[in-house]
Amino acid sequence: MSVLVGKVALVTGASSGIGAATAKALAREGVRVALLARREERLEEVADEIRRLPGHALVCPADVTDPAAGRTVVERVLGQWKRIDILVNNAGQGIAAPFEATTPEELRALMEVNLVGVLTLTQAVLPGMLQHASGHIINVSSVAGRRGVPLRSAYNATKFALVGMSEALRMELSGTGVHVSIVYPIVTKTEFQAVEPKKAEPKRYGPVQTAEQVANAIVRCARRPRPEVYPYPPARILAVLSALAPGFVDWMMARLLRR
Repeated sequence: MSVLVGKVALVTGASSGIGAATAKALAREGVRVALLARREERLEEVADEIRRLPGHALVCPADVTDPAAGRTVVERVLGQWKRIDILVNNAGQGIAAPFEATTPEELRALMEVNLVGVLTLTQAVLPGMLQHASGHIINVSSVAGRRGVPLRSAYNATKFALVGMSEALRMELSGTGVHVSIVYPIVTKTEFQAVEPKKAEPKRYGPVQTAEQVANAIVRCARRPRPEVYPYPPARILAVLSALAPGFVDWMMARLLRR
């Protein structure tokens, strides 16, 4: 029997992509899953799939940029299932634009979803976790949170910031029984890039993974918490190289982009 059976998870950005795949993967482990996203119809579709497993799903339409709505969702989940054991902060947005064409308003909008939403929802969930001396915050960043890439300066900034915030929180919660993990997906086959605003067309290079591969990595982390998760393990090499030899990584990426 899975160690996750009977636990309760709240997954943001659960209407599609990594969030939906993660919600379904957790449900297969016997986790009761609360689904948070803006698109209620899409959430209902994911919930129907989970219930057919069979599993337990609670649809919670809300915008992560609205702190009051986030607190209401947390209260609803606690009212339904009495606790939240796992929070997967997956909701995110991107933008493809040259640095000089990125406006302050666009950067602020990304920060609201990719960083501030994580802050406020985590703050809403933490008191219950600390009360039980048990819980797991899983923040979905990106390899773009370890290495900047052209035409992604604003997105990179939000994901780097999420990593710093997560690392600080992990240290603050040391010894409390509440774990914090950061997930670093590579480019993933979802609608993410199709729906993001574009002022340029980034060149695609390197491997691509599926949402299910990321979801499975998240489930493994939920079973056995660890600080960092690279669903595509070789991506860890890029992170290490970028820290040790950033000039070499610049050169290597420039060669890839010229192909």
